[in-house]
Amino acid sequence: MRLFVAVPLPPEVTTLVGDLPRPELASLRWTTEDQWHITLRFLGEVAAPPAVADALKRVPATLRAAGVEEVEAVLGAATAWFRGRRILHVPVTGLDAVARAVADATAPWGTAPDDPPFSGHLTLARVRQRETGPANLAGTPVSAEWTVDEIALMSSTLGPGGSRYGVVARVPLAPPPGA
Repeated sequence: MRLFVAVPLPPEVTTLVGDLPRPELASLRWTTEDQWHITLRFLGEVAAPPAVADALKRVPATLRAAGVEEVEAVLGAATAWFRGRRILHVPVTGLDAVARAVADATAPWGTAPDDPPFSGHLTLARVRQRETGPANLAGTPVSAEWTVDEIALMSSTLGPGGSRYGVVARVPLAPPPGA
């Protein structure tokens, strides 16, 4: 199964992103609401997803041991193109500690954890074929902040209209009540 670990968006952020302009351009494939997340680490093909889900259960304790009581995600402040203008995204900061904890917990799977280094973002659109995206789509203001209450182990199935994602496991970041 093809897996990655992600931060799901809360409903209010999903609504905010859904309200962004999405011009119909043949050169772009817009992502859809069911594809919106912030990838913390891509793992690729994994033979035993339950083992990864078990490993991720260590992330909340790792964060607390590092002095991180809450993870605050900050979306924005505007849309941007990655270098080469092939992926339109919104930067997301505040997730470095949880990304490191996920990389440590999932070190036995995937490629080296820092290859490529973590760059928090929400993908909005991908350019088709060998074109570059229109420069004017960058700079649209959008911002939000939220407390990340869980991470998710996600499956990814490739298809002609883009990837389809499914939740394999959820890991709450807050300690259980009374802990």
